[in-house]
Amino acid sequence: MARLGNPQETIRVLQKHDFHFQKKFGQNFLIDPRVLDKIVEAAQVGGEDFVLEIGPGIGTMTQCLGEHARQVLAVEIDKNLIPILQETLAGYDNVEIRQGDILKQDIQAIADRYNGGRPIKVVANLPYYITTPIIMSLFESRVPLANVTVMVQKEVAERMKALPGTKECGALSLAVQYYAKPYLAANVPPNCFMPRPRVGSAVIRLDCLAQTPVEVEDERLMFRLIRASFNQRRKTLQNGLSNSGELDFSKEEIRQAIENTGLPSVVRGETLGLKEFAALADELVKVRR
Repeated sequence: MARLGNPQETIRVLQKHDFHFQKKFGQNFLIDPRVLDKIVEAAQVGGEDFVLEIGPGIGTMTQCLGEHARQVLAVEIDKNLIPILQETLAGYDNVEIRQGDILKQDIQAIADRYNGGRPIKVVANLPYYITTPIIMSLFESRVPLANVTVMVQKEVAERMKALPGTKECGALSLAVQYYAKPYLAANVPPNCFMPRPRVGSAVIRLDCLAQTPVEVEDERLMFRLIRASFNQRRKTLQNGLSNSGELDFSKEEIRQAIENTGLPSVVRGETLGLKEFAALADELVKVRR
């Protein structure tokens, strides 16, 4: 089978199978071999690794992964792509194709079956609208992960690695950095895809942390506080939390908790980091008790 990753071969495969892009799946296939190499390098894929690939498309990235990894499981949601994948990956004995929604897969069972329960590596070229739900689902499920290397919208990659207090920092920044250390591997212009997207993309690797950077009694509460704060960036922390529909604390309970953490009464939530939000969550648990 010819190596994919160039416009001519990609067009030939798509025409042969009369494949039509579906907007609901956000399909954009890579057509630049240099970017493929950068992804494999960024993901640090070696001969002993098992890789879970999310959204293989026609198998462009999968071929590269199959040439470097011990074993690859490629999960594709679009049933129409399965016959194409069976053809383009026919020569790769170490690659398995599975049709399905990654959000409905038992990742722990996959890690147990294919990697003896050891941390796995994840590689994905995700539709931009579902990037965050998939990444956070992987992290929150607490499955054994070594790293997650994804192609995302450039703006999203910038937010993932943004530091507290910067304008790019948001709820996604703190959520990702609670579980992983982000590393921006490459910027990818629109002309590297077919069809060509309207925005620039980036490859980012998230190195999963063995231990979270802060300890907190109630993780869910901490993340509710983070979301509520960034949803109303221009308001003070106290007003933002008091007006949030996600929280059921009184204004006095919130005021007391903020005071107990030693934060100024006029502080804005967008300036805080994980350490401050964890402390605030712990104080709210105490106040409620």
